[in-house]
Amino acid sequence: MKKVSKCVFPVAGLGTRFLPATKASPKEMMPVVDKPLIQYAVEEAAAAGITDMVFVTGRTKRSIEDHFDMAYELESELEAAGKQELLDTVRSAAPSGINCIYLRQQKALGLGHAVLCAAPVIGDEPFAVILADDLMDGEPPIMRQMVENFDHYGRSVIAVQDVPRSQTQSYGIVSVEAGGPDFQRVTAIVEKPRPEEAPSTLAVVGRYIFTPTLFKHLRLIEPGTGGELQLTDAISALLADEAVLAFNFDGTRYDCGSKIGYMQAVVAFGRKHPEIGTAFEAHLRALDLPRK
Repeated sequence: MKKVSKCVFPVAGLGTRFLPATKASPKEMMPVVDKPLIQYAVEEAAAAGITDMVFVTGRTKRSIEDHFDMAYELESELEAAGKQELLDTVRSAAPSGINCIYLRQQKALGLGHAVLCAAPVIGDEPFAVILADDLMDGEPPIMRQMVENFDHYGRSVIAVQDVPRSQTQSYGIVSVEAGGPDFQRVTAIVEKPRPEEAPSTLAVVGRYIFTPTLFKHLRLIEPGTGGELQLTDAISALLADEAVLAFNFDGTRYDCGSKIGYMQAVVAFGRKHPEIGTAFEAHLRALDLPRK
């Protein structure tokens, strides 16, 4: 099996849960301290040795392309003003050695359709998928952990996290059989089951590595609710062809697709930020003092 060198970023969604903030700006460009969500995602992929970043975009996502492009006027002004540190920060938005590839998803036909849009670029190679609104914090980075697992076992890998049973309707839920300390073999996957019907509380979260066999099933599955192609349905079909591993990652996930998860991420990353971390921690401690 070839090495994982390509990662798909489905970024065509509308981000309606953050309106009006996302009316004119993509949710993936929402900042956590001083970097947008999509930059954290790309940096995570690059740290795993991935070089080709494949963005599946929509008509309102031009700012994502601009973010990873050169900003000639801004860079010229910073260079003329001798602001080298800021210039280095601007230039570091795109990790060195990566290629950015942009594809357009013409209609919002679901996550499965977004991944299928990348098939001509991926070809007959294994590939990663990162959902940028799931901000992952781990050491080593979560995708690097998953690539190492894939390199060892040569099987598709999906990141999972135990969630309260009351929340199973918000996730794809897997049933598994016993495996190693950090992975288990998936036996079934169900999209957003009711708590009383969920086969487990292991929820699929926004990190995947697939063999190219997945594309065959994405082309064959029938559209579901709203005419969308569900990635979960394609994974379920893939199980008949080959093993898929559920990976229990070492790290913390912040659901930045929700307001509370986004605010939790801002606080957590603010606390450890090299520039403002100490002052921000002091501010948070001061907020705990009794009010006079």
